[in-house]
Amino acid sequence: MSQDKFLPILLGSDMNVYGMARAFHEAYGIQSVAYAGTELAPTRFSKIVKVNQVAGFDHDPGFIDTLVDLAKTTYHDPDVRYLLIPCGDGYAELLAKHKETLKPYYTFIANDYSLLKRLINKVSFYEVCEEYGLPYPKTFILTKDLLVDGQFKEALPFDFPVALKPANSVAWLSVDFEGRKKAFIIDDRQEFETIVARIYQAGYTHEMIVQDFIPGDDSNMRVLNAYVDENHDVRVMALGHPLLEDPTPGAVGNYVVIIPDENQQIYQMIQTFLKEINYVGFANFDLKYDRRDGQYKLFEINLRQGRSSFFITLSGLNLAQFLTEDLVFEKPYVETIYGKADAPEAKLWLGVPKNIFLTYAKENEDKERAKKLLAQDRWGTTVFYQNDMSLKRWILLKRMFYLYNKRFKTFFSTKEG
Repeated sequence: MSQDKFLPILLGSDMNVYGMARAFHEAYGIQSVAYAGTELAPTRFSKIVKVNQVAGFDHDPGFIDTLVDLAKTTYHDPDVRYLLIPCGDGYAELLAKHKETLKPYYTFIANDYSLLKRLINKVSFYEVCEEYGLPYPKTFILTKDLLVDGQFKEALPFDFPVALKPANSVAWLSVDFEGRKKAFIIDDRQEFETIVARIYQAGYTHEMIVQDFIPGDDSNMRVLNAYVDENHDVRVMALGHPLLEDPTPGAVGNYVVIIPDENQQIYQMIQTFLKEINYVGFANFDLKYDRRDGQYKLFEINLRQGRSSFFITLSGLNLAQFLTEDLVFEKPYVETIYGKADAPEAKLWLGVPKNIFLTYAKENEDKERAKKLLAQDRWGTTVFYQNDMSLKRWILLKRMFYLYNKRFKTFFSTKEG
């Protein structure tokens, strides 16, 4: 089999997909293909990724039937490696579930399904954190059977404010009620009882995660992305320092401004953890610094690249290249490459217009550093790629970014808890 012929097949059509397609194009000058149940704006009118919309592809049996059929009818050249890359939680789960069936046809890396199930559910993820000694916020698991006449009346094991979020993010997508958000920060008991009652009245049946709210604004967050090979060696690990998040209820927690960071203590903690649990593939962690005890505490792991993971490629560590060198070119692991805050290639990543960053990000030393990067023209975005720009795409992207002005004006709050 030829070692230099391969085709990236991306699963999804969101910003994460575009970021990976751009990474492949920058590294190898090739066009990727993508398959998704719906076509989203970030990949529309693109020349570097051809999106194929297939009804029902984002769940079974559409997922496995489509990929097996494509392997038999379209992707069957013995001289080409067909590199399958999930770019969303649902696709990562489907690939892990069907990896034995798909192995004869495609080149990919996927975790054991049993490990994936433990990590994607927030309840069992915190159990894993406990088992491996990883710091995480004080947590209480709320279940429907703890309600009395539709209300939760027991005392919580910590004071307000608290964070409230669903344990099952997939089931949460089908739930709708007044005031629904991706996650909540709740200031008092009355507000807590009202929201909990609405959640379960709306038909949600899974656990809710109640956590001690770690004080501080978005600039206390950290995001870490890594790639781990089949031998559980971490090939690359990079830390980002978010300075601003999307305040829109359905997108709370999505980072929109990130500067490169580094922290050897975090690197070693996560690297040891990934090795011990026999992890493989991309991993994305969200953490927050707790000034009360000086610890960075884990919120969750995503078994894929993060939505904003292009910030790593932007700063010189091309994620597509690490994956390809491992799975296609079969280069052996030599050492872990760590992202550096002050690397010559380090750049500011923006997922919103510059004016949003300058207006809403908290004034501090980190913002000043980001402003210097802007002034030096050391910045970039995922979607505005000069080698993939047509008039239609430019108009679409400018509109996407412009709409953030209304979102921030409507939903942004300076409340820290």
